[in-house]
Amino acid sequence: MKPLFRHWKLWLPLLLFAVLLGFLARGLSRDPREVPSPFIDKPAPALDLPRLDQAGLRLRREDLLGQVWLLNVWASWCVACREEHETLLAYSRRGRVAVYGLNYKDTRAAGQEWLRRFGNPYVASGFDDQGLAGIDWGVYGVPETFVIDMDGRVRLKHIGPLTEQVIAEKIEPLLVQLGV
Repeated sequence: MKPLFRHWKLWLPLLLFAVLLGFLARGLSRDPREVPSPFIDKPAPALDLPRLDQAGLRLRREDLLGQVWLLNVWASWCVACREEHETLLAYSRRGRVAVYGLNYKDTRAAGQEWLRRFGNPYVASGFDDQGLAGIDWGVYGVPETFVIDMDGRVRLKHIGPLTEQVIAEKIEPLLVQLGV
């Protein structure tokens, strides 16, 4: 045993390389869209914003308690939001669950024009021109979609455009679990 310890300086870099390789392999095997959210199964952050369509009205989390709902974070300047919009419109038309929007770091006029031009899938959209509500919700970028349960807990966070596959494989099974 003594000769093995005598050459520890030779073994140490090899051991460190193996540990580093293990971390790298684990990181590369993960889906980059699966960013863990500290909000999962916890109460949704506060939401109290003026509505995009009528600044005198508010979109408040407390008003949405008692129903399962989706919050889709979007912006008129977001290319990926345009990519997901047809899917979001079609899903909203199904009426399975209420879809609300969070218009993020946008101007009121641009957001309103975008919805007028491409269609409005939202029951209502909150207007977050400074991005402060987005920070509270842990938004990394747009689009992002959250599923909130009847008790106001975040049950899913999806980063990136919604697709029919995401809806079928992630959102719909969760809605079934939530009794929708």
